Formats: sequence, structure tokens, C-alpha cells
Amino acid sequence: MPPFNIQTNQLRASSIKYRAMTIAYIGLGSNLGDRKGFIHKALKMLAETKNIKVARVSDLIETAPLGGANQPKYLNAVAQIKTALTAENLHKILVNIETSLGRTRKEKWSSRTIDLDLLLFGEEIINSPDLTIPHPQVHLRSFVLKGLRELNRELVHPVLKESIDELALRLNGADFVINGEQPQLVSVAGIIGVGKTTLAKKLSNILDCKCILEAYDKNPYLPDVYAGKKELALDSQLFFLTSRIEQLHHNVLAEGQLAITDYVFNKELVYARRLLNTQQLALYEKIYPPFAEKVVQPVLVVYLQDSLENCLHRIHKRNRPYEQKIELQFLEDLHHDYQQLFANWKICPVIRISASKLDYMKDDNIDHLTNQIKSYITV
Repeated sequence: MPPFNIQTNQLRASSIKYRAMTIAYIGLGSNLGDRKGFIHKALKMLAETKNIKVARVSDLIETAPLGGANQPKYLNAVAQIKTALTAENLHKILVNIETSLGRTRKEKWSSRTIDLDLLLFGEEIINSPDLTIPHPQVHLRSFVLKGLRELNRELVHPVLKESIDELALRLNGADFVINGEQPQLVSVAGIIGVGKTTLAKKLSNILDCKCILEAYDKNPYLPDVYAGKKELALDSQLFFLTSRIEQLHHNVLAEGQLAITDYVFNKELVYARRLLNTQQLALYEKIYPPFAEKVVQPVLVVYLQDSLENCLHRIHKRNRPYEQKIELQFLEDLHHDYQQLFANWKICPVIRISASKLDYMKDDNIDHLTNQIKSYITV
């Protein structure tokens, strides 16, 4: 291993710019050789560097490689440091530590002896050709957010203006990669009457993209089903199923195309299990899987929630005749089903929004949500 010398192998003392101490967070990862040993060596080199103090280090966590790569698993940790260096010079030191510990740079996400990512640098926001702070993937990595939470639960993302706790909640323990080669589908989800269509239309106007709305008004069976004709429930569910395929088929939404829907496809099973009898459901569950394989899954879900009373009030106010017999208990059952759906959700990040707190007429509120959405997609 080549010697590590800050003055000769990295940055000449005259080129280093010093300033007041800043708290920064560094992500460490290794999936080659003595993974734990490489992480410890990197931390030791950081601690021995002038004007860097390693304050705390999170527990190690083992993770699968990103992007489904056929590689060994990673060991990861997050370190909290205090430094008088600029972010740019700290980044250069991290790169040189990686090189000193034998990292070679090949294709993206290739295996490495050590990976050092500058995650946060105080509250600074930097966008330069060589450095982006905060790290552009920090909000997509549960293992990174877990380490940050362990070190400081009070952290707020400087760009997203959301707490680390909130960002971690959105991932449900999973790790995600923004992939510009797939359709950028954003689905607004929630129970009947919560305001999904209103929000979807507003977002599509702001983001200047396609808006795909649920074809409830074209379903010839739906009024009869809500009127109590249970024998038509399967016909109604199959109508919605085929309609979703027409709207969300892989051949319909183009690579990289941004679109907003006012429903999430996976709710089909939620409603089927509520509305179909045992025999109908058994048939439906045989038909469903091949259809599900043909639809584009969302890259982000906006899960809209509100009190059941507010939802029922909206249902009565919009006055669709076939919805007027909907009762509070049915909405409560749906709410429970949606909670269960997203409690186990691993398909994409989920932003949870309280409809009663989000006034769509206030630009600040909708702009904040729009900026959140942009951080999870590529356009």
C-alpha cells in the first residue's frame, strides 16, 4: 500500500484554505478484501489529517450492492467530523485516501476497497463540476440515512428542507437508484375523497407533464356496484384492470417521460378484496398477475391522507350520485388497507402528505412538494 502523506501525496500546504470549524458527514463503504479493515484505515487516515477531527462513527451495516450488480455485499458506516478545511479540499483529501487504499475507478458502482462520500458539509449547498453537496443520492439510501440518524437526529437536509427522519420514513428501509431509462411515473395515492385528482392536476400543470386520470366515469358497472349489485363487482374490477393497462402499459409511457397519475396501480387488489366475493376474488387473483407485469411501476408515490370525515365531506360535496351511499366504515376499511399497502412498500419512495395541512392554493406549499418530487425523478 502506498504511503499516505497529506503534504506530498495529496495537497500542498499552501493550497489548503482554512476557515472556521464545520461539522461534516462522510459515508464510508467497502466490498473488497478486508472490508472492516479498510473502513478503519480510512478513519485513521482522516483522524491523522491536520484540521480534521473524527468526532463520532455510526455502527457498521451490511448492504447489497446498488443497481442489482453481481458483487460482494458492502459494509457501510457514516462518520461525523469537524474540520477547518473547505468542502472542496476535504473532498480532495477523501479522493486521495481512496487512492491510497487501492481504490480503482472503473464503471459506475463497481466494487471498491473503499468508498468515501462527502454527504453533508454544514448547511452548505454546492453544485460544481467536481462536487455536489449535499450528496445527490443521500435521500435515496436507507443505510446512509440510518447512519446519519444514529449520529444526529436533528439533521435537516439543506436542499429538501426535510428532517433525516422524514427522508428515512419515505424509503421504508430500502435503497433506490434514479434511473432515467425508465418512465418517470409519479402516482398520487389515497382513499376515495382525499383529493388525489385535484393534486395530480395541479402537479402536472406545474411540472408540465402528462396527467393520467382514473377512468371512473367510463366504468359502466361502477354505479350498479355501489348501488349494491355485487354480482357486477367482478365486471367493474376487470374494467378498471384493463383500463390501467391501457394507461400504464410499458409501450405507452416512454423512457424518461414524466407523468402523474391520480391512483397507484397496486390499489386494484385493495378494492378487489373489499368488493368481490370469495369466488370472484379467486378468479380475479388468477387474472391479475399477468396484467400487473405489463404496467409501469411508479418511481415515486405521493400518499395523500386526511381525516375520514373530511374525505366523506368531499365525496358528498362533489355529488357523484353513485358515491352518496358510501359510509364512514367503508372509508375506514380502505384507510386501513392503504396503511398496510404502504407499510410493506418497497417499489419506490413514498412521500406522505396531510391533505388538511396542504393548501393547494398556497404557492409555497405546492412549490415545496414539487421540489421534493424533482429530487426523486430525472427529467
